[in-house]
Amino acid sequence: MATVQALETVKMLVGGRWIAAGSSRSGEVFNPSTGQPIARVPFSTAEEVDRAVKAAHAALPEWAETPAVERARVLFRFRERLVEESENLARLVTREHGKTLSESRASVQRGVEMVEFACGVPSLLMGQTLPNIARDVDCETVRHPVGVCVGITPFNFPVMVPLWMVPVALACGNTFVLKPSEKVPLSALKLGELLIESGLPDGVFNIVHGDKECVDALLEHSDVSAVSFVGSTAAARHVYETGTRKGKRVQAAGGAKNHLIIMPDADLDQAARALQASAFGCAGERCMAGSVALPVGGIGDRLVERLRELAGQMRVGPTDGREDVDMGPVIGRDHLNRVAGYLDVALAEGAHIALDGRKAASGDGFLIGPSVLDRVEPAMRVAREEIFGPVLSVLRVDNLEAALAIGRNCPYGNGASIFTRSGWAAREFKHRFNAGMIGINVGVPAPMAWFPFTGWNQSFFGDLHIQGIEGVQFYTRQKMTMTRWFESASQPGDDPLWQGGKSRT
Repeated sequence: MATVQALETVKMLVGGRWIAAGSSRSGEVFNPSTGQPIARVPFSTAEEVDRAVKAAHAALPEWAETPAVERARVLFRFRERLVEESENLARLVTREHGKTLSESRASVQRGVEMVEFACGVPSLLMGQTLPNIARDVDCETVRHPVGVCVGITPFNFPVMVPLWMVPVALACGNTFVLKPSEKVPLSALKLGELLIESGLPDGVFNIVHGDKECVDALLEHSDVSAVSFVGSTAAARHVYETGTRKGKRVQAAGGAKNHLIIMPDADLDQAARALQASAFGCAGERCMAGSVALPVGGIGDRLVERLRELAGQMRVGPTDGREDVDMGPVIGRDHLNRVAGYLDVALAEGAHIALDGRKAASGDGFLIGPSVLDRVEPAMRVAREEIFGPVLSVLRVDNLEAALAIGRNCPYGNGASIFTRSGWAAREFKHRFNAGMIGINVGVPAPMAWFPFTGWNQSFFGDLHIQGIEGVQFYTRQKMTMTRWFESASQPGDDPLWQGGKSRT
């Protein structure tokens, strides 16, 4: 009789110790390339969440008082460990998420860049001062840590998105509790191991697991001061409204419906290749994925034909242990069925399926190929709803003004790009399109670590965005001091309040 191998049980990190959760509720972690479970993840109870938050709260005073340059040195060591383990991390991301190895490597590198940014945070923590702002009055500001911070991260970038949050929060003197997606918890465990190896004190970084029950326990905990979130718009709204109602600082990045405008003067081959990478990279499972192509004027037929040719040549298959594929699986069976279902919806609403990704997939994994939908109209669901999969809708417009109008009517506002040789068209688009991240002849206008991830509208809830200087501002709060000193005839040695040159008060 064949022996059934027991699944690895994912642990929590609390107060510097790896501990088993006592919850009776759990989920399975799958390898999307095979469709088989590879681990079991217990869902932390409210009591276990409380233990993690209290560990972070207990570690806060000492870590906050640790000099900023010493905190940065921990992150310098962490950066070195990340680089040393980058290939193992990339393969772990591919195993539990399904990205191609090249995509996983790139995502790990973007995470490393966030750590590099965080290593320089001490220079951004410096306050301002102005002597004699009034007669004999000096004024200064300093930045203090916010407190215990929470990160709630999605499945699509298991290493990169936690590293958007954790290094900056730690560099600013905060402690942290991470709740990674229950679909991809293994990468988070590796990050915890590397932070411990880098000399991070016990309790400064903690990990819990779970679903909405775990999230709500974090949002309602009185010792949590700030929450960072990346996920769907519905979940982002819930996190923002619940967290702020409980008096917490919240940044919550939500979903997207990103538009790609192709002007008649564009380099059509360059634009089509950029669209292909934007729409089908990472199997379309990213909030910056191009979702709606807007060919302007009479170039629609040529663009669709080129897209069908390029996307149709993509090799779709399992990614774990392989590098000969261009696109891997989506995260799970339910998500696969949801993405595939949108093709039936598009056909029923009158769109034309120029390329059917369902025909490109085979095997036991959660595989679906790239799809191109033509003759899409603005009112169709595929033009309005976030699909979060490898589906590109082509919506033809007569002119740039019509393309801008479609953007104005979109409830999201994450990213958008234009492909053109015209400076006028690029400027009109840059100034007027309803999105926070703009690309000009760039398919994925996602900012690097030094710039904020500036989604608008229902793509972001909050005031201070993730990454860049706004990230530092989010994880700190300012204190202003006004000082006036009066001349005194007494000297420290003569004043009874002084002993040995030091005040007793």
